[in-house]
Amino acid sequence: MPAERFSSFLTSLLATAGLAIGIGNVWRFPYMMGSHGGSAFLVLFIVCIVLLSLPALMAEWALARQTRQGTIGAFMLTFGPVYGRLIGYGLLFSITIAGGYYLVVISNVFYSGYYSTFHGFTPETTPAFQAGLSNHPLQLFLALLILIASAFIIHRGIKRGIELASNLFVPFFFLVSFYLVYEVLTLPGAVSHLSVFMQADFSKTGFTEVFAAMGQAYFSIGLGATLTLIYGSYLRDDIKLPKLAVMTCVSDTGAALLAALYLIPALLVFGMDLTAGPTLLFETLPRLFSIIPGGRLFGSLMLIALFLVTLLSYVALIEALVGGLLGDADIIRFSKTQLLVGLVVTQALLLIPFIFFPELIGIADLIFGSAGLLIGGCLALLALAWGIGRAETVRQVFGERHKLLSSVYFFWIKWVAPIILIIVLSGTLYEALTG
Repeated sequence: MPAERFSSFLTSLLATAGLAIGIGNVWRFPYMMGSHGGSAFLVLFIVCIVLLSLPALMAEWALARQTRQGTIGAFMLTFGPVYGRLIGYGLLFSITIAGGYYLVVISNVFYSGYYSTFHGFTPETTPAFQAGLSNHPLQLFLALLILIASAFIIHRGIKRGIELASNLFVPFFFLVSFYLVYEVLTLPGAVSHLSVFMQADFSKTGFTEVFAAMGQAYFSIGLGATLTLIYGSYLRDDIKLPKLAVMTCVSDTGAALLAALYLIPALLVFGMDLTAGPTLLFETLPRLFSIIPGGRLFGSLMLIALFLVTLLSYVALIEALVGGLLGDADIIRFSKTQLLVGLVVTQALLLIPFIFFPELIGIADLIFGSAGLLIGGCLALLALAWGIGRAETVRQVFGERHKLLSSVYFFWIKWVAPIILIIVLSGTLYEALTG
């Protein structure tokens, strides 16, 4: 059982927000919004956050705080040692692979921030920047530095490591985001472009748009019975889960909306493609920074802030692996430091194929990222509803209050939410297989 706890409600919020806010909000959300109906996608996204992500987040934290375990321990206590171990190790294996390619992406964000700060993006410097992104030894070196920095934060513990980093990085991210929104909205024509873009048109909204919003809402919070379970096990007993979950979802949604408010108007003003997709961050944005007034400062601040919050997400991933493995004391007989060293070596080895064959990242993300998170999230709901049961679930989430609300909530996570997740998972696989 984890001995350390987050110090207060505020530090808990900053840590959980730091886990959730990452590359999915600044990189993925703006191009998803641009590709799937604009402000109509935003409305769908917020609805999905409220109906799907918020209840699931409270459920995963309730499971974590009830068991005071990471992934393996929590599932062993709910599904038994045989099936619990099988599920736990499977989910940890999934995020181990995901950590390998995610670290490559983070190193590219770090390199982009460095390049913007010290060289700037101009038509003359952009080719050198693109060449640097393809420099395998440089990518490996930067990724190893980030890996070591992440391990150092974890080694310092909850209060002197994760809390301290979250307390510094999350406020910095929001301060930078507010500044960038202000700067972009002062561009000539930015407000008028944004007002047109934000006029919701649901006439073209179909299953694809709803499915995309559901997937984005789930992924952006960091659900999946791994990262949220370990951080949930560090929550104090007096922390009210509904309040913390609401504020975490607001922080995550706010980060996504702020990113959209400074990226989308800028792209529209300069006539750039909103539907660039995954190339938005490393191809489209450098071109934007090269022509926008103050683009060097704009790009540098954005990329540095993005790097810091993505680093927090990666720290949470490694912490979930360490804490999850420590939960199986019958098999894992290593200390936390020994496990941390072993995971650093493992992640360093996993970097190599993703650096030299970046086309593997998309395939791996579908299998170990998207599918793995959805499967883990569904299993967490089943573990709580069927393994822990109604009484303890209600006690963890609502205490002795809100009997009617608690009844509706328990029915929702027991029956409705798992079915929704199965539909989203099926849609994800179908969309991938059909192109």
